[in-house]
Amino acid sequence: MKQLYLTLAILGAIVPYIFFFQFMEINGFDIAKFMSASVVNYAAAGITADILFSSFVFWLFIYVQHRKGGPNPLLFIVLNLTIGLSCALPAYLYAREDGLDNANI
Repeated sequence: MKQLYLTLAILGAIVPYIFFFQFMEINGFDIAKFMSASVVNYAAAGITADILFSSFVFWLFIYVQHRKGGPNPLLFIVLNLTIGLSCALPAYLYAREDGLDNANI
């Protein structure tokens, strides 16, 4: 599973940026326009709300896991904020698997 998580983390970093770069190619680096586009209709607003809520739950989960000996959550929060949950979650699962492998030695 460890290699699958790594592959998914890499894909989770690449796929969103394909769309982000297309947006920037058309609109430039305009944060206000990007934010308004993310809630342009109910469908987009629903997806945005879902990702924001899921990210918040992910942060709570990794914080609790860190208190139980899991990986430090800081890197994964940064990944979540700069790339997205599609990269941060599988990266966290990869790191967690790595920690479990080392604990079983």
